[in-house]
Amino acid sequence: MKLYMKQKVFSWRDRFYIKDENEEDRYYVEGELFSWGKKLHVYDMTGAEVAFIQQKVLSFLPKFYVYTDGEMIAEIVKEFTFFKPRYSISGLDWDVSGDFWSHEYEILERNSLVVSIHKEWFTWGDAYVIDIEEGRNEVHALAVVLAIDAVMQAQGSAAAGSAN
Repeated sequence: MKLYMKQKVFSWRDRFYIKDENEEDRYYVEGELFSWGKKLHVYDMTGAEVAFIQQKVLSFLPKFYVYTDGEMIAEIVKEFTFFKPRYSISGLDWDVSGDFWSHEYEILERNSLVVSIHKEWFTWGDAYVIDIEEGRNEVHALAVVLAIDAVMQAQGSAAAGSAN
């Protein structure tokens, strides 16, 4: 199943829809404006929260927790590297690899594809195609992709802040 995510360019807080292959809204993602650390809530179209992503504050490296049904299912951490970014996913036995700078990467479980992510170029704002393999937990895959995106944004914000 393919999901399409497009984030708005000018927004005070994260707020966007995830669309399906028929261009219909499937999920709604909303960030908390005034919170200590980044927090994202993922809702289905009935308004029920299906996932929650929370940044661990006061951490040396960016770290995010993914919750579904009130249970932590994954921890995403940007590992310390000098050149090529690398992320680890604890809790789901998933590995992530690819070109994160270009937003072209995939998540594997024991060498079996779970989800692949591709950035759409020449669009207004960040737009991604999230291709989830048949039979995989769609909410888990989407939440982990959102958490990796949040880690990349947090790392980018930290780098921009240190340059000033």
